[in-house]
Amino acid sequence: MTETSRFIRYAHRVRRTRRTRYVLAAALTLTGLLFPAVSAVADSDVPVASAGPASAGAAAVDGHIDPVDNRTDPAGWIADAEAQAADAEAQAQASDDGQASDDGQVPDGAQAPDGAQAPDETGFPGTDDASDDAATFPEDAAVAPRVFKGRGFDTCQAPDLATMRAWRASSPYRAVGIYFGGRARACKTQRNLTNNWVQQTTAAGWSLLPIYVGSQSPCVRGSNKNPFRIDPQRATAQGTSEGADAAKAAGALGMKRGSALYLDMEAYDLRKASCANATLSFVRAWDRRVRARGYVPGFYSSADSGIAHMEKARRAGTSDLPGAIWYARWGVAPTLTAEPVLRPSAWASHSRIHQYTGSVTETHGGHKLSIDRDLIDAPVAKL
Repeated sequence: MTETSRFIRYAHRVRRTRRTRYVLAAALTLTGLLFPAVSAVADSDVPVASAGPASAGAAAVDGHIDPVDNRTDPAGWIADAEAQAADAEAQAQASDDGQASDDGQVPDGAQAPDGAQAPDETGFPGTDDASDDAATFPEDAAVAPRVFKGRGFDTCQAPDLATMRAWRASSPYRAVGIYFGGRARACKTQRNLTNNWVQQTTAAGWSLLPIYVGSQSPCVRGSNKNPFRIDPQRATAQGTSEGADAAKAAGALGMKRGSALYLDMEAYDLRKASCANATLSFVRAWDRRVRARGYVPGFYSSADSGIAHMEKARRAGTSDLPGAIWYARWGVAPTLTAEPVLRPSAWASHSRIHQYTGSVTETHGGHKLSIDRDLIDAPVAKL
């Protein structure tokens, strides 16, 4: 047999192996989606009003039955599984041929012309998907979201363990938002936020809401976020890169697949079409990459800007939207069913958080914190 013939046979084996890998991965994903583990609902000492009786295929809100929206409801993702499996062969072929993905991005692991690995759009070095998974992502066979219902708070700096123990014993809160990543974080140095902190607070009975403050809208209203604005010419690439970074950072802290990761997009002027389009492109790309890593993409913003924008996109039938939303509307009674910019059927099934008060100081067990208050019925971190 000639060397050329050996090479041709080897190349065909590689192509068949890679194609089989893609199809098998899609089949396993389909199996996991069609037979998900039952989502655990965390206990809370604070009662939350029931959304009313539900019927099959519907979500009940204030006694009114609305169809579940499969684009945003975590339980509705099963409907997309068959389509994903059908696309697997085409994706395998595209990967074999070295083609770009449908959003214009080079496939993971693609190399720069000199053979060196190309950096991503935010300066993070590119990494191979398989090595990322093996190195940093905790193993988890069941990726169904874990839902918490009750009251929580978020604060810029993750509190020390003594404060968390004191607040667990004497405050009405049972969930806490943690700023675990993103280049636009106000508190970039999280001195307490480690894998051990995550394990201990969870073991003590806390539910965690992971918050990622990445690139901000080009028309963000807060001047302190101006240095971190999305580049409209690279919005999709930036969202893809930062979604991968969010998943990697969550994995490093021990958060398993099925955890919700909330993208923090501060208030922006959605009336500017070019700005709104770039922002939506970034969010959708971030969502796609986070979902591809097995996490639940969530979205935090002002009710009258980012949340209104996502609702408008949902009504228009836009795909790749967040699976859960966290809306800030201060100075009103906490509500998960009466937000004015949302239709009752929007993110209705365990997919809403209301931040109803901001920048208040509370003391519990002798430990003082400045916090934002939240009412929650939504997915949280899984460990």
